[in-house]
Amino acid sequence: MAVTGAMLIGAEEIRGTQGEMRAANPATGTELEPVFGGGTTADVDKACELADRDFDAFRAAPLETRALLLETIAQNLMDLGDELIERAMAESGLPRPRLEGERARTCGQLKLFASLVRDGRFLNVVIDTALPDRKPLPRSDLRSRKIPVGPVAVFGASNFPLAFSVAGGDTAAALAAGCPVVAKAHPSHLGTSELAGRAIQQAIAKCGLPAGTFSLLVGIGNEVGGALVKHPAIQSVAFTGSRKGGQALVAIAAARPQPIPVFAEMSSINPLFLLPAALETRGAAIATGLVGSATLGVGQFCTKPGLIFGIAGETFDAFTRAAGEAISAANAATMLNAGIQQAFAHGVGSLDTIDGVTKLGSGAEASHAVAAQPVLFATTAESFRSNPKLAEEIFGPVALVIACKDDAEMVHLANQFEGQLTATMHLEAADHALAAKLLPVLERKAGRIVVNGFPTGVEVSYAMVHGGPAPSTSDARATSVGAMAIERFLRPVCYQDFPTDLLPSELQDANLASKPRLVDGKLLTA
Repeated sequence: MAVTGAMLIGAEEIRGTQGEMRAANPATGTELEPVFGGGTTADVDKACELADRDFDAFRAAPLETRALLLETIAQNLMDLGDELIERAMAESGLPRPRLEGERARTCGQLKLFASLVRDGRFLNVVIDTALPDRKPLPRSDLRSRKIPVGPVAVFGASNFPLAFSVAGGDTAAALAAGCPVVAKAHPSHLGTSELAGRAIQQAIAKCGLPAGTFSLLVGIGNEVGGALVKHPAIQSVAFTGSRKGGQALVAIAAARPQPIPVFAEMSSINPLFLLPAALETRGAAIATGLVGSATLGVGQFCTKPGLIFGIAGETFDAFTRAAGEAISAANAATMLNAGIQQAFAHGVGSLDTIDGVTKLGSGAEASHAVAAQPVLFATTAESFRSNPKLAEEIFGPVALVIACKDDAEMVHLANQFEGQLTATMHLEAADHALAAKLLPVLERKAGRIVVNGFPTGVEVSYAMVHGGPAPSTSDARATSVGAMAIERFLRPVCYQDFPTDLLPSELQDANLASKPRLVDGKLLTA
């Protein structure tokens, strides 16, 4: 399948006329063919109007057809074979095994949502039958279900060109809910995005679904993205990226005549707490695991542990020595693009000049301009409290170790955090009393709490929560990974005293859709 540089609007291929763009290989700086034309606000209008036109037809399609669509997209992605992987390698600098694993995850997400759609529990069908003889007042017949909100705007992420991009989890969840998707390609992954977009476009045609179910836009600068969020047809937004970018989209969405939700994953430093008995028992192993997690994917995971807290003493000193040795053995690697590398270099350079911060060690030197040298710093809790810059996220292979004087200081610092995607505790049985003090704090601060592990690696499952209080996300009630992600794109509707033939099939007494439901407070399976 050739990459042509086209946008995909419904069933059409459209060449953008607002300037020209090329993806580039971050390892070599070489610009990649073909040239992509930037979209215009007219292109945004066309894509959104198609999505709005076809919304009712798409959401009315049988759930089995919706599930088959998701499975067909997954198969089409696999059928692209090396073409998809090699283009993603060229555009991201990521190695083949990482991208092959990411493709498997992407297809797994699509299949998970297909299973969820078939199951039907996401409809949340509830029936309260009429009580005409109830005193003092009768009760009407009340029936409710969840319906899709409408067309969804999806913004591709820089750090996951497949799993958080055009055919990634946001698109899978929106399509599973019954929402058309208008996606905006990340400028670093133009060719990868087009290939994934074509896989979706072809699946829609094969499943006989309306063309407006999916479109893919390309834009130079912020004009296309801003116009997409402003468009009245768009009813929800999914974004993974910087805090600045996410907050800008939230502001645009809030300023609309009809404000809409923006589910933005934006910023997280993922604190890790090392409790005393755990350090005593396995400090060296924790140090090795920490460095592996902090440098995984060149530190470009949103769940990278960036701040590590322990209680000062001999065991903590032994841990910092082991961590310094581990980071010194780490390799430099190519970052996703020049802008990310420059921000990383600036952040590390700033950290290196702050009083009270020392360097524990650094890895191999970068071999070219867009590569990153891993580095580990240390400071005290007192210095950390006095300088808010130390709590800012640096995207890349860097972490800061903080020595607390006692348990109370560790708990106090945990209370000072902004919202996080994750928080981690390493503990043994002797640490449970301290862990019990930390846990209520961490529940308020993070969406996922990890024990005796590392936060990198987000399982795609029914229980997973990949979200958290601001600024980690713009809405702590949601997750962007796992089955619960579908909830972002649904809303409840109640039907009161409806004649049977006007009710959706899943709300009729006969349960023609054979879906689970709650009837007069009792859960009934299909």
